[in-house]
Amino acid sequence: MDSLLSNIKSPVDLKQLSLAQLQQLAAEMREAMCRLLGTRSAHFASNLGVIELTLALHTVFDFQRDRLIWDTGHQIYPHKMVTGRYPLFHTIRTKSGLMGYPNPAESPYDLFMTGHAGCSISTAVGLRCADDLLRGEEKRHVVAVIGDGAFPSGIVFEAMNHAGWLKKPLTVVLNDNKMSICQRVGGVAEYLDRLRMMPLYSGFKQELYRLLGKVPLVGDSMEKLFDQLRDAVKAGMLGGMLFEELGFHYVGPVDGHNLAALQKYLRMVQEYPSPVLLHVITEKGHGFPPAEKDPRTFHAPAPFERVNGCEVQFRNGSSVSYTEAARDAVLAAMESDQRVVVITAAMCQGNMLEPIRDRFPDRFFDVGICESHAVGLACGMAKGGLRPIVDIYSTFLQRAFDQIFQEASLQNLPIIFLLDRAGLVGADGPTHHGVFDLAYLRPFPNMTVMVPGDATEMSAMLHFAVGHDGPIAIRYPKAKAERVPRPVTPVCHGKGESVRQGRDGVIVACGAILGSCLKACDLLAEEGWDFGLINARFVKPLDRSLILDAVRHFPVVVTVEEGTLQGGFGSAVLEAANDAGLETAHVRRSGIPDRYIQHAERHEQLEELGLTPRGIADACLQKLPRKLAGGAARKSEAVL
Repeated sequence: MDSLLSNIKSPVDLKQLSLAQLQQLAAEMREAMCRLLGTRSAHFASNLGVIELTLALHTVFDFQRDRLIWDTGHQIYPHKMVTGRYPLFHTIRTKSGLMGYPNPAESPYDLFMTGHAGCSISTAVGLRCADDLLRGEEKRHVVAVIGDGAFPSGIVFEAMNHAGWLKKPLTVVLNDNKMSICQRVGGVAEYLDRLRMMPLYSGFKQELYRLLGKVPLVGDSMEKLFDQLRDAVKAGMLGGMLFEELGFHYVGPVDGHNLAALQKYLRMVQEYPSPVLLHVITEKGHGFPPAEKDPRTFHAPAPFERVNGCEVQFRNGSSVSYTEAARDAVLAAMESDQRVVVITAAMCQGNMLEPIRDRFPDRFFDVGICESHAVGLACGMAKGGLRPIVDIYSTFLQRAFDQIFQEASLQNLPIIFLLDRAGLVGADGPTHHGVFDLAYLRPFPNMTVMVPGDATEMSAMLHFAVGHDGPIAIRYPKAKAERVPRPVTPVCHGKGESVRQGRDGVIVACGAILGSCLKACDLLAEEGWDFGLINARFVKPLDRSLILDAVRHFPVVVTVEEGTLQGGFGSAVLEAANDAGLETAHVRRSGIPDRYIQHAERHEQLEELGLTPRGIADACLQKLPRKLAGGAARKSEAVL
């Protein structure tokens, strides 16, 4: 089953294998991927697509000294298998196991923890400069592998523009599988499609240079004429060659599943003295027919069982998520208001927006992995009279921080930010946790930040947001959509909700952790303590009347948020209390501490951080005055 793979202790072992053995190893690696997906969800199709590329890279280069950066990083699994981590491969994406992304703490073969798209070329150029300055004549190759879905990101072209000007040796491998997570979009995608249809360009280019170089040049006018002729022929035959104009030698396209061809062209590009882009054509899901047919579903599928070797049966739950609740609220808003449009940054599937795309194709905009442009586009739309919704993961919206400031907040434009996967996201880990959004949105004037306590509030908050004249954000977690039983009260700007009255203290819940806070109140009641509960609803503007009244009159106030404590909701409460001249020693903040939270199941992360009902109840008990906690006097009247 893994006779070769189990004996690969490092990439050095790969260099001893024949081509036939490497092909057998590729098959064993695909089988290992399928076994993994029998146990848990993981990135699948993208990893199946880069197995041959991974083997070719490690057999041609020596990454004990050479440099390798994987852009985005969710296709890192084959690389981990052959860099000494196969014995732990079964632990990937589990608590204390291997991370599903590159992780320098695991291996010297991982240089950066890459979970977002587009930065590989910039960091590769930086490594190239560092090596030149610090290591002099010591020859090291620097390789960045970037997918076609990430390639349109603005920072990619900023880096290529600089690298082409520096003219330092650098290899960029463009892994082109015609996909982001969903089908890629945009002019760069169409350009790559045209290149895919060309025969191997590098051979044509060298022959063209050889032939044109033999044309005699006579006089200045003739020289100018033939220079123009060369440019015209190159442009006509070779499609303009955007990469060449940026200062990169272009080689390709090359079959990314042909190991011998990959090795040949990787050896070729090693010799270039200046930047080179190797265009490699791969297939997402290669070698596993269900994933080849439907790479979107198999990007990060639920665990499955194989049937007859070529069909799968998913083991999937049917509970409704907050993402679906948000999507349904958006659909309703679009049905009732023609001004509402939706923008996403290559996350149509992740945000479950397919029904919106299909129902309103003229009002749905997928901009690719270009978050800054997504927000800038929304600002133009809002200025023109539309009500744009930017539906985006919390961790990705921070890539558009400057546009939120300059184009949205400063202009006070009516843009709705739906921050999916806010809070802890489980196995994707620290690159994907959406824990910083409250801290980076709160400072902006004109910005309103809403936090639905449960799925019931999602529709009401979105309806409110569509009618609000200014930028407004709604954040919600990657979790099953809860509905907390209570009387429904209307959503009013800057107003929270008193869910439960109490005498001994108050829990102030920020967002969808409301259900856990209510259960914490029940646990405290079983132990003889009477705690009230406030549903904040708004982080900005804060309901100062409701929350500061609790700070004034109760011996214990505990704020609970699934976000960073630095600059988050609890900080907002303390700031408001300080402005009002209130004592705050009895206020405790529960949330994400000042460290990156490692990958694990979401429930394990919540338990570790004390954000389960038991953990929240214990935080309340720890904050109780000693004479109350000791049982001498329980009633709050004994303190007030």
